[in-house]
Amino acid sequence: VIQQGTATLRKAKKAAIKTCLDNPFVLEWKTIDGEDMHFILQTLEERIKHIGLKKVETPRMKKRSLTKKRTERKCNTSTSKLPKEQDAEGHRQKTGWTDASIRRQLAIGVNEVTKALEKDELLLLLVCKSAKPAMITSHLIQLSASRATPAGQVPRLSETIAPLLGLTSILALGFKKQSDKFTEAIAAIIPKIPALEVPWFQYTTEEAVDFAHAGSSENEEPEQLAEVLGDEFTSQKRKRLESNLSNVILQPMKIKKLVPNPNKIKKPPRKKKKAFS
Repeated sequence: VIQQGTATLRKAKKAAIKTCLDNPFVLEWKTIDGEDMHFILQTLEERIKHIGLKKVETPRMKKRSLTKKRTERKCNTSTSKLPKEQDAEGHRQKTGWTDASIRRQLAIGVNEVTKALEKDELLLLLVCKSAKPAMITSHLIQLSASRATPAGQVPRLSETIAPLLGLTSILALGFKKQSDKFTEAIAAIIPKIPALEVPWFQYTTEEAVDFAHAGSSENEEPEQLAEVLGDEFTSQKRKRLESNLSNVILQPMKIKKLVPNPNKIKKPPRKKKKAFS
């Protein structure tokens, strides 16, 4: 290809195309709206306030310029009152969670929830609708269905629960099988969670709902109820694996081609930081 205004001959570069297999299924969360959403948020809010679980952090000190630091050093050469006051403020509150044992009963955040689902440790999973992009939490649908764990997307989960726990945001919140402090809340929330629609995992929460009602009505200890809940979900998983093999429907395979940076937009050059003279 000979460009105008130049006498050199340049070969056009071939566009790099990557071929990969595409998922023929579209998996989406079933959003919980209306009275069920308010009930779930209210139940969690009351339970967390009753337990008093919260993360305490010391406020971060702002970075000061070199000129301010030099002036402060000159002023504080004779007396050392400022560092003593800062040490006293630092020892007023201990950083960290108020109760570490209760914190271990929860899986907070997408990474922690993913690891707990892979180990089949969760009884219930709640995901916030404000997670953007949706790809952050979409993989949890398949994991929850494969582990027979009730999971749902709750609007305003992060803005309601995160301030109570002393966090900025919560995109995913999981309750582990050993969570004796949240057993009653789990049994009350599970009936409000709609079943996940995954074509290769036909899982319904009808049996879990009936069991949750039965477990909440009986006078059982929280630890025993948590153990029975876990056994119930594992038995459901075995039944599902045995019964769903004959109902498998094959889907046509899809192949998509990806062209990285089709418009060839270059990144802006980085600005170099000026060294202090």
